[in-house]
Amino acid sequence: MVPRYARPAMTAIWEPEARYRIWFEIEAHATQKLGELGVVPESGAKALWDWWKTDPAIDVAAIDAIEAVTKHDVIAFLDWVAQQVGPEARFMHQGMTSSDVLDTTLAVQLARASDILLADLDALLAAIKRRAEEHKYTPTIGRSHGIHAEPTTFGLKLAQAYAEFARCKTRLVAARKEIATCAISGAVGTFANIDPSVEAYVAEQLGLEPDPVSTQVIPRDRHAMFFATLGVIASSIERLAVEVRHLQRTEVLEAEEYFSPGQKGSSAMPHKRNPVLTENLTGLARMVRSAVVPALENVALWHERDISHSSVERFIGPDATITLDFALGRLTSVIDKLVVYPERMQKNLDRMGGLVHSQRVLLALTQAGLERDAAYRLVQRNAMKVWESDGQLNLLELLKADPEVTAALSPQQLEEKFDLGYHFKAVDAIFDRVFGK
Repeated sequence: MVPRYARPAMTAIWEPEARYRIWFEIEAHATQKLGELGVVPESGAKALWDWWKTDPAIDVAAIDAIEAVTKHDVIAFLDWVAQQVGPEARFMHQGMTSSDVLDTTLAVQLARASDILLADLDALLAAIKRRAEEHKYTPTIGRSHGIHAEPTTFGLKLAQAYAEFARCKTRLVAARKEIATCAISGAVGTFANIDPSVEAYVAEQLGLEPDPVSTQVIPRDRHAMFFATLGVIASSIERLAVEVRHLQRTEVLEAEEYFSPGQKGSSAMPHKRNPVLTENLTGLARMVRSAVVPALENVALWHERDISHSSVERFIGPDATITLDFALGRLTSVIDKLVVYPERMQKNLDRMGGLVHSQRVLLALTQAGLERDAAYRLVQRNAMKVWESDGQLNLLELLKADPEVTAALSPQQLEEKFDLGYHFKAVDAIFDRVFGK
């Protein structure tokens, strides 16, 4: 975790003290249920909860010192709690194994992280929707292969982004449900030394669902799906960030990141206003996606359990969620403050002398009776003259002067095919699909 790209609420989930507090709750809830079942004295859980009610500080350094001797983190924690609670603490961890604590804790952390990320997505969706509605009919050029294609609106560009992030949210909701899984099943997952009702009780207390069959660990296909979902969200962030970066290029300059008073763009060139935030988002997206392959490789563990996944998850759990949280917040701010230049959009739209209307002329010629290939050649030979003139010539005027074209279409019919508004007749329908009526 790099503090520069971290926000407090998400970072807090992964702090050692927060992790140990979840460990205690798992152990105490399990001891509570074991007491109700008569496996251990009910005084065991009472002693644990009485101590917990004092809101004790978790001495991370003391636990670390014990672990330096035991070389086992869960045992170190149990020993430290026993030192605080006294003899009744011996009833903790009855019939449990370390993975019961570690895997269930990771599930709690990832579920809590998901809740923050879902709130982030809601904020981003709200910002995109507001700007999309603002520019619903702002004309701009659509590009394919980076080349002028046909007119669209800036609102439609943003509507596409909204739909994509809405899908991201749906995926994350599903991934959260899949990852929020509890395992309190003991060594190799057979419940030989602990009743399944203990797992069900702990799961209920922590807002989780019991894994149907957990071996000694929760199967890592669940985690792989979770981190893959984060990777997809990161890619969607990058897609929108790259669009902004392209639009901010000097030759385009249809939109740009907000440049605040006193901000500097370059240490050498005082005129620079660079898309540094969206460039940063591209880099952050790469880092989130870097967690996906290790998560996939964690799925194949030996038999009922090994710990090859453990070190990996100590990295990717905090790093991927903290980084994605920051990236979503940054993208929301970029969209919220994005400076849009409709006049420049119109200027770029007009730059190529009407070439963006070539398809309508092609279709009109075919409807007037020409073979498609013949119609294509007629339009293309005039369009290439405009292209090679860098927009100094005008496609409509060239077509009006071409006798083969005017033999099929009158000047008035040709002019009708250069109506910009024609391209926007389905904008309302698309917005209804995306945002609802």
